[in-house]
Amino acid sequence: MLKKPSGVWIVAYTTIDNPELYFQTVLWSGDSNSPRTITFDGSEDMQPDWIWSKKRNSADYGQIYDSVRTFGAGKEIVPSDNFEEGNSTNNSTALGYISSVTSDGFVLTEGNHGTSSIRSLLNNHSGSTHVAWGWKAGGSASSNTDGSATSTVSANTTAGFSIVSYTGNETAKTIGHGLGAIPQIVITKNRSTTGQWAMYNRNLGANKNLHLETTDAAASSSAVFNDTESTSSVFSVGNAVMTNDNGSNFIAYCFAEKKGYSKFGKYTGNGNADGTFVYTGFRPAMVICKASSDSGDWKIFDNKRIGYNAANYRLYPNATTVETSDSLIDILSNGFKLRTSSDSINGSGNTVIYMAFAENPFVSSGGIPTTAR
Repeated sequence: MLKKPSGVWIVAYTTIDNPELYFQTVLWSGDSNSPRTITFDGSEDMQPDWIWSKKRNSADYGQIYDSVRTFGAGKEIVPSDNFEEGNSTNNSTALGYISSVTSDGFVLTEGNHGTSSIRSLLNNHSGSTHVAWGWKAGGSASSNTDGSATSTVSANTTAGFSIVSYTGNETAKTIGHGLGAIPQIVITKNRSTTGQWAMYNRNLGANKNLHLETTDAAASSSAVFNDTESTSSVFSVGNAVMTNDNGSNFIAYCFAEKKGYSKFGKYTGNGNADGTFVYTGFRPAMVICKASSDSGDWKIFDNKRIGYNAANYRLYPNATTVETSDSLIDILSNGFKLRTSSDSINGSGNTVIYMAFAENPFVSSGGIPTTAR
């Protein structure tokens, strides 16, 4: 038994003793070679199904690839803008892309501008530094008929993560996600034409949505997720263009919480450098957070770029901005603690949502405290 700061006694355990089977982070420096294989350096091999990458030392677009849409030139989606698939300003066809995945990583390939122009966010240009985060879904996708509309799904029920493809028709409907558990997070993007990212967060309610590419506070709309909470088999979309544009192809990333491995919640900022402590039940390998009640940047912290506590390196999903180094959070053995009085993620009274994935659980599935890594 463990005691939270609130004084409530809880049972801490995990269903996943080795999170590196399902999530890993990798850093690399460019060397201008193509193709180049990037390998995760975790204790276990992991073939990623979802890869999110960002250049660290200069401003540029981030890129997202997944196995349902397949990897290759023109398959990138940019988290910091509303571009359709493959149509970012720094198009991967010209400037480099992830061409395939391996049993423990992925392959970078030059674009048609030649080796010296591999400058995209998943690049290998000499002198550049990069980070990529990889998640394991279910590998090959299959048809899912749980919803009122057929979807194509790659689901990992153990890790609580699925990748879902569907086609819009501007009529409210349900979409099967394949998790067998209620997703706390659903992130959708129109692949076919420009359109905003939309995030459903169960902690905020189905009439609220956030946009990955903006600093905006959560918006209210019953049309985006049809004001209907997700279930263990489906999530809902309304008639909004951003989630259900007629004839457009959409991709969705769905996350169900798994004790000891992932935590999706919200907290209230206190506006103090001795900030809010957020209990996750594990030492986080990655934290994504955003003030939902106020405007402010999305922020990503991870255990590979941490430098020291307080975690001093952060990236912005909603911006092309270079990595910055201010001390905003401590990454701890059982959660994270805010260490800033001047940022939206700890603004006094701010509601802040977060996603966290484990480096290692605080207590193993057998009830044994884990060794810090």
